[in-house]
Amino acid sequence: MHRLKGKTQIGESGGRLGRTTRIALAVVSASALALTAAACGGSDDGDKKSDAPTTTASATGSGDALQLPDLHGQKLEVAAVWTGPEQKNFQKVLDEFDKRTGAKTTFVPTGDSQSTFLGTKIQGGAPPDVAFLAQNGVMHQFADKGWLKPLGPEAQAQLTKNFSPGWQKLGAWKDKQYGIYAKVSNKSMVWYNAAAFDNAGATEPKTWADFLKTAETVFESGTPPVSIGGADGWTLTDWFENIYLSQAGPEKYDQLAAHSIKWTDPSVKAALTTLGQLFGNKDLIAGGSKGALGTDFPKSVTQTFGNPPAAAMVYEADFVSAFISANTKAKVGTDAKEFAFPAVGTGKAPVVSGGDVAVALKDGPGAQALLTFIGSTDAAKIWAQGGGYLSPNKSLDMSAYPDDVQRNIAKSLIAAGDDFRFDMSDQAPAAFGGTKGEGEWKDLQDFLAKPNDVAGAQAKLEADAAKAYGS
Repeated sequence: MHRLKGKTQIGESGGRLGRTTRIALAVVSASALALTAAACGGSDDGDKKSDAPTTTASATGSGDALQLPDLHGQKLEVAAVWTGPEQKNFQKVLDEFDKRTGAKTTFVPTGDSQSTFLGTKIQGGAPPDVAFLAQNGVMHQFADKGWLKPLGPEAQAQLTKNFSPGWQKLGAWKDKQYGIYAKVSNKSMVWYNAAAFDNAGATEPKTWADFLKTAETVFESGTPPVSIGGADGWTLTDWFENIYLSQAGPEKYDQLAAHSIKWTDPSVKAALTTLGQLFGNKDLIAGGSKGALGTDFPKSVTQTFGNPPAAAMVYEADFVSAFISANTKAKVGTDAKEFAFPAVGTGKAPVVSGGDVAVALKDGPGAQALLTFIGSTDAAKIWAQGGGYLSPNKSLDMSAYPDDVQRNIAKSLIAAGDDFRFDMSDQAPAAFGGTKGEGEWKDLQDFLAKPNDVAGAQAKLEADAAKAYGS
């Protein structure tokens, strides 16, 4: 993680939901974490073990016994941005934690403006015990405010055992380990309706030029090619980031993420121009730009896998599979397939990752016990079995994933080690990279509506970035 420059506004953040088996996650340089992570692991020396009685539970898949305290009579509140299938899958994890410890946990959805919700509760003296933050920039802000509690020794032990150094560093800040990235995503995937592709005689593209040709082929067959959830501005930031990483390269990506180069840089112009090749062609977008701006993320997925489909392809992360399984009749791996986000120009295929970091907002054995469980293979196995979930827990048996598509995505993630780039907007101050109706989200929605105005989009993005970063 880079250190955020200038002052940022607490209380202005958004959440986000948190290819074929040929995914290649290890395609960018291993220096990613040196530039995106400013701290190393290690718990605060002041942390103490709980004196509460412990319960022993079999840590299936780990070969060890997971020690959790007896929490009968204790109530815990857990907050995250997840809704729908993602929330239901996570609830199974909480139910198992309650069963093992005797605690009673309650899940609270934060809504899109996550740090507004959490900041208000914290300042009002009623924070949840544990929160999953959808932006590591918000984790930095909360830590600097003194709102986060460092991991205790038991949680730290699970983190050290089960996660690579890169993921440990992403949950640390200023030499203290605050969080566990227990749920992550591969944001470099395009999902497609296999029947629509078969009907069009289309094949999986490997380059951006081929992607546009494939979209044209699908259009000529009578099916709108690409579904875009433009009503949720975060999806548009993901489109931009994949194109920018592939076209401009990792070094430029890190510079723009840190705002050490401006959004008026020629590399941004090139990426927006490339993105405009899709956004500016109404034949290639389901409903045109107006329709895309009226489509939220869930609808962008379900309309791609309806019968008949309203689109043939939809771009977004691995968690799309959960929405397909929960809300359509399509079967992942058969009716719904995926391919790697295509390489742009002479660049490599991009690999952009995101994730939700679990942090403690309250002292006490309850919050630390939940973080310990979250970092274990026991919790990861329960979570993985529900689908639509990807874990960087390297100790998790791949058989826990429900299908070959997700299993191979997970294998590729673990094999990649620390070779990835973290979501750029999630690294930004919340006012720029994570606020509904503001900053980058709004600026890219405006660009989707008017894709010919590249210079205007750059100017607005830079003005908003400069304000948020303080430079």
